[in-house]
Amino acid sequence: MSIRVLLVDDQPLLRMGFRLVLQAQDDVVVVGEAGDGEEAIDLAVRTGPDVVLMDIRMPGIDGIEATRRIVSSRPASRVLILTTFDLDEYTYAALRAGASGFLLKDVPPADLLSAIRAVATGDAVVAPSVTRRLLDAFAHRLPGPEDHSGSGDGARAAGGGRQADERLGRLTERERDVLAQVASGRSNSEIAARLVLAEATVKTHVGRILSKLELRDRVQAVVFAYETGIVQPASAPPRQLPTV
Repeated sequence: MSIRVLLVDDQPLLRMGFRLVLQAQDDVVVVGEAGDGEEAIDLAVRTGPDVVLMDIRMPGIDGIEATRRIVSSRPASRVLILTTFDLDEYTYAALRAGASGFLLKDVPPADLLSAIRAVATGDAVVAPSVTRRLLDAFAHRLPGPEDHSGSGDGARAAGGGRQADERLGRLTERERDVLAQVASGRSNSEIAARLVLAEATVKTHVGRILSKLELRDRVQAVVFAYETGIVQPASAPPRQLPTV
């Protein structure tokens, strides 16, 4: 089955470039193009894309609000944020709104296709280390564990202070170990080496972690870890996870 992709960007030339790359693939089909958030929301409902390539800064409804509405109305649709090389200041907000990751606007065609195929299957969108660098760039905006009140975007992403702690309590000791490694920006193979596990076992643990914490994907797990203080910005060591 083909991966259904919706292109959203206010620059027609950029959309055309992405379309040319995608149309050359046997397993990808472009189901529509939108130049603003309102059109993107409408097309997402009508076309049912598997993946939405979403620009952030657009006239009218921006990419953040469009992402929030699409993810809310169509949980099966995954959103990849299109951002600039210097990490758009709104990218982190888009991840909190439910996006599954981000791509640079000058992404090489091979990386674009790889990311689309990965997110369509529910896998990681970008290397965890890249995701961590993104979150580090916006870590000064993250609330500390004592600031969670159980409301707003941060609460929705991380679940609020007490609720987040309760969700962490659902994890086994080994799952907590794996979550800390994921939050530290390590790939499955790196986690397997550090914890002396088979890579397939690590993948199973990650799947269970996402299920127990009620998260969409690995990127949200990293957001959850940052917002609950499991890891600290930059080089600070991870916070000790609570024991069961």
